[in-house]
Amino acid sequence: MDFEFSEEQRILRESVRKMLDRVAPAEYVRRADVEGRYPEELYQAFIDQGLLRMPFPEQYGGLGGGIMDFVVIAEELGRKSYDFLGAYGTCVFNGLNIAHNASEHQKQYWLPKLLSGEIRMSISMTEPNAGSDAGAMRTVARREGDEWVINGQKVFSTGAGIKNNVINLYAKTDTGVPFQKGTSLFLVDNTTPGVRLRKLDTLGRRALGTYEVFFDNVRIPADRIVGEPNKGWDYMLSGLQLERIMTTAGYAGAAQDALDQALAYAKERQQFGRPIGTFQTIAHTLADLQTEVDAARLLMLRAAWQLAQGQDALMAISQAKLFGSETYVKVANQGMQIMGGYGYIMEFDMQRHFRDARVTTITAGTSQMQRNLIAGRLGLKTK
Repeated sequence: MDFEFSEEQRILRESVRKMLDRVAPAEYVRRADVEGRYPEELYQAFIDQGLLRMPFPEQYGGLGGGIMDFVVIAEELGRKSYDFLGAYGTCVFNGLNIAHNASEHQKQYWLPKLLSGEIRMSISMTEPNAGSDAGAMRTVARREGDEWVINGQKVFSTGAGIKNNVINLYAKTDTGVPFQKGTSLFLVDNTTPGVRLRKLDTLGRRALGTYEVFFDNVRIPADRIVGEPNKGWDYMLSGLQLERIMTTAGYAGAAQDALDQALAYAKERQQFGRPIGTFQTIAHTLADLQTEVDAARLLMLRAAWQLAQGQDALMAISQAKLFGSETYVKVANQGMQIMGGYGYIMEFDMQRHFRDARVTTITAGTSQMQRNLIAGRLGLKTK
């Protein structure tokens, strides 16, 4: 396995980093977090720079890049703000799911709209009583003539309320069979009559917004079902792999930024006449954290490489997701400890990392579910 990025990918990384520093300086990131403000200017920069188009096939308006290009961008966005990664990555992984599973007509219709910025996309899968237990899903869609009628409720839907958003909604379409054979994927405009959104007040990741979404006799055209009816479970699984490789790349970038901040503070902060970083307990903590961040990044790159090669990457992605999320939480927690009271006040970014990191072991598949998946691949049946 070659761990070197190509020259084009190195140029891509540098161009993304420069754009982020120009469009989203530290004050911009803090304001988006404190005000719960969607980063419109940054999203427009994604469009202008062609970042949305990067991993998509050229026939749909993309630039023909691949998974490795995707993770290069995702890691840099995570380094700036894990929440900002969601603005980019959620649209991209939902779009890639359509590219992989939709009909040719749907690809030709939806993907150019997404890549031009005309629409955005979010995902609604989790329900109040159906998070990790997808089989407990209660949202249903029934066919009536040339329409589908949807009733149900989703929760923890990141970005569902943003402007011009199309919700990628998973719902049961056949309640008489196991959920793996009776779930479908729909594309629902968030302004469709009968759709009601409630923004949730969250501890972190406040810029995109997390929503509860209600569907009350929502009617959509028949062609808003992606691919084939009752194939949604397969589409969900392929989409989750893309989502998890995106989030894992973001963990690596965000954890590195939190560590860089703690390291800079340890070099500057004086106690007992010398920088606190020269005390062995602080130095060893930082050395251990950097080792773990590097390990998380390597696990992510291995998983991304396997996925890009078309291999079965489920175990590698699960391992990378598990270790990456828990490493980000650990780095943010230890970074807070190293910075002391300064890490706790809103003028410094460590507190944002501390808040944003905490949810990463829950979203996109909990750490417990990742361990179950890994154990299953080891031949162990968990209960």
